[in-house]
Amino acid sequence: MDWKTRQETPGDAAAVHAVHLAAFDTSLEAKLVDTLRTDPAWIDEFSMVVEGPEGLAGHALLTRCHIGDVPALGLGPVGVLPEWQGKGAGSAAIMALLREAEQAEESFVVVLGHPPYYPRFGFERASTYGISLPIEVPDDAFLVRSLDGTRPPSGVVRYAAPFGV
Repeated sequence: MDWKTRQETPGDAAAVHAVHLAAFDTSLEAKLVDTLRTDPAWIDEFSMVVEGPEGLAGHALLTRCHIGDVPALGLGPVGVLPEWQGKGAGSAAIMALLREAEQAEESFVVVLGHPPYYPRFGFERASTYGISLPIEVPDDAFLVRSLDGTRPPSGVVRYAAPFGV
């Protein structure tokens, strides 16, 4: 399917919330996105929706974080309605976000997620570069991508406060 992606608009908030409620087993991700909208880490152009045949099919988000003292972006949550999972909607949103971040001259993106999924977008193990989180996570699940070809800095990642990390 040829997915249409676009930046989220204020009128999309309820549909984005519904996507995350349907995509995950709990309401944590939906509530997280709602809370992030009021946080300084929120960047309007880095909230991307995917349009399906009958409305929004997916949503993905980049928010400001830091690797040590270096500004970076954190990817997630990424949510897709169950009927569209595995059909490219999530990939379309992620690729659109990465293009948007590159155009905005951002340098690095980190993600804590499903290890087999994210390397297709150029993500590598963060530990390779001495990047860590202040909590224990599986080494293969915490990844980083350089958007500008420079080597990511080492350091502990600080996410926006609503992440609780």
